Amino acid sequence: MKFLLCSILLACTAWITTAQEPQSCRLGFSYEFSNNKNWGKDKPVIMKVYPNSPAEKAGLKQNDIIERINGARIEEISPDDVDSLISDPEVREVRLTIHNFSSNNREVTLEKECTSALSLGEEQLATAFSMYSVESTHDRLFICPFATRTTDDAVDFSQFTTFDFTDTDDHTISKIESVINNVLKTELTKKGLRQQSIKPDFTIQTYYKFNKNPNFKKKSRETAEQSPTFRYDITRNRVTKFPFYDANTPESEAEYILQFGIRFIDQRYVRGRVLWECEANELMSSPYAVDEYASIHIPLMCMQFPYVKYERNAQFILTKKSHNYTGIRYSIYELNKVVDVDYGSPASKAGIQRGDIIDRINGKRMDHTADEFTAAYRQFITNTLKYRDSGTRFTNANGFPNCMFWDKFKYPQIAKIFETDKYMTAFSYLYFFAPYVNPEGTGANVCILHLRRGTEKLEYIIRPELRSEKTIELN
Repeated sequence: MKFLLCSILLACTAWITTAQEPQSCRLGFSYEFSNNKNWGKDKPVIMKVYPNSPAEKAGLKQNDIIERINGARIEEISPDDVDSLISDPEVREVRLTIHNFSSNNREVTLEKECTSALSLGEEQLATAFSMYSVESTHDRLFICPFATRTTDDAVDFSQFTTFDFTDTDDHTISKIESVINNVLKTELTKKGLRQQSIKPDFTIQTYYKFNKNPNFKKKSRETAEQSPTFRYDITRNRVTKFPFYDANTPESEAEYILQFGIRFIDQRYVRGRVLWECEANELMSSPYAVDEYASIHIPLMCMQFPYVKYERNAQFILTKKSHNYTGIRYSIYELNKVVDVDYGSPASKAGIQRGDIIDRINGKRMDHTADEFTAAYRQFITNTLKYRDSGTRFTNANGFPNCMFWDKFKYPQIAKIFETDKYMTAFSYLYFFAPYVNPEGTGANVCILHLRRGTEKLEYIIRPELRSEKTIELN
């Protein structure tokens, strides 16, 4: 179990293990060195900021360029030195100088979050036991047929801070164009750009068409049996099925074609030069409204500006995590032993202490080895496949093909299975808010712990916090 957990979970965050002390520390962001001539060339560009991390609390954002680390200019140090400066276990504070559209050389200080290297937190355990509640904790990969291009000129996009639309003087702007412009304005404003009607740095041109495919012949059997296309619908905050075919489908087998594109056009230096362009070409089985498509996909397209990661077929990962949080940290060697308790957490306030031995959580035994927990969990996954809804099947970001939600009509049976001793489901308390784990509902979402502290036997009732997060990022 401990090896499974470490491989699956610790890789998800930037954990740093000290040599002298058994502690792991994180800043909470990932980065890559840019080879993009238009944004942060040869400098670290932040790719992801993890929720509830020091980086998020400090205000770091995706696409921020790191100009200095602890006062040292990036140009003066090697990539290995950059990693060392960020991960130096002897330094608990890291000072970064950040550059983006809204800030020129803003300095932020991050204090590393450190915990025992021999512990497992509840976020990690929720990911490891995610098949208890795929609805609450999962990640899934989806691909959009975007073709993204930038100018061949080595122009710094950070010099372009204001924008306007090419159709602002047209009083007959259509409903579709109004929707498109509003979504674009929202997304660019988030990045620190400003709309400016007088002498903008660049203007935005959009184009679109939706037609029946004149070259349509007929669908092959393979196309007809193709798995549905799922993507994240930002307007409804959920994963939605779309009438799109995948990129390998021959164009002649699609009944409809939708094209949608965005161009950013230079008005500051070389008027008319296309700085950035993103175009989507969708093959479709049924009609789909252009304004609906724009509302959902413009935010995804804009994730490729100013830093382009995929020139074709952009890959996105949607990560969803919801779990009960008490603040208990468990030993990776003895999962019933409390290694630490987060300060100010529900467990800390209830009186749980480091060194406590937990006998039961919500009546379920904890006196199992890591290997026993792992074996029982695998058996649980195998034996409960019949209770899942095959219509929700998807492949997660790690390539596991049989991720499925529970069948809503079988919640009572599933709840009884969670009570079965042989499956060792003590960590199902992480999802005790869900009706297929706890039929009594969120009002009964409590953790009852029976534990030992020396020779004492104690009972604690903890009302956990429900922690939820949802992120979407380029893969």
